[in-house]
Amino acid sequence: MRPLFASLAIAFSMYSVFPAPQAAWKRENMRYVMACFPLVGLLIGGAIWLWLWFCARVGVTPALAAAVAVALPAVLSGGIHLDGFCDTADALGSHAPRERKLEILKDSHIGAFALIACCLYLFLLFGLWCQYFTFPFDPLSAVVLALGFFLSRCLSGLSVVHFPCAKTSGLAATFADAAVKRRTGAALVSGAALCSAVMLLLLPFTGALVILTSLALFQYYRLMAERQFGGITGDLCGWFLQLCEGLILLAVTVGRNF
Repeated sequence: MRPLFASLAIAFSMYSVFPAPQAAWKRENMRYVMACFPLVGLLIGGAIWLWLWFCARVGVTPALAAAVAVALPAVLSGGIHLDGFCDTADALGSHAPRERKLEILKDSHIGAFALIACCLYLFLLFGLWCQYFTFPFDPLSAVVLALGFFLSRCLSGLSVVHFPCAKTSGLAATFADAAVKRRTGAALVSGAALCSAVMLLLLPFTGALVILTSLALFQYYRLMAERQFGGITGDLCGWFLQLCEGLILLAVTVGRNF
């Protein structure tokens, strides 16, 4: 299997429940995993768009529509990013020294801070989706929302390629070490730029709001990761991705009022 297709298979098998061919986890096969990562978001975003369209056609109640919209990304991603969000919440909530925070990230047990943060996040996400579903179906805003899953993964992949890693082991360090950084970074920046251009073309105000909030969170994510952990980890990437998707939904919902 060629390295690019092997990287694509690894990206889908690692970050989604979509079926993918088996590829050996060796360095040459992991060169472009982060470049392929946003394609997973494209499929998840497509599933969200189809669900929004189906709800409009059938007349699904806002509560049920919102519940499924919350569940779909977590189910289709295998819950890996939500797991990272929970681990990061536990580490941040501990207010422990950096070394202890990194140990908490590796702990497979869930703590009180993870449970509280996860419940609050899902409740707020459900509320935002309920608010979104109070408006009539708008194909353009639905496309912007769907593209948000692609954009969030472009930014998350960029952090793996260009941000310092907190550890020499773990998923983020493994993919960062194996990545062809210049090509992967160029692909991710190009993907994010193209996605942003489409958003701005479809809905200028909403698109600008999505891009600005995503970039602001991206900058905060880098500062927080370096100050609190000495760099990023796979769990921190998941934490960022979950928050980014929530902020994109907030931005689109706000944008629909203007």
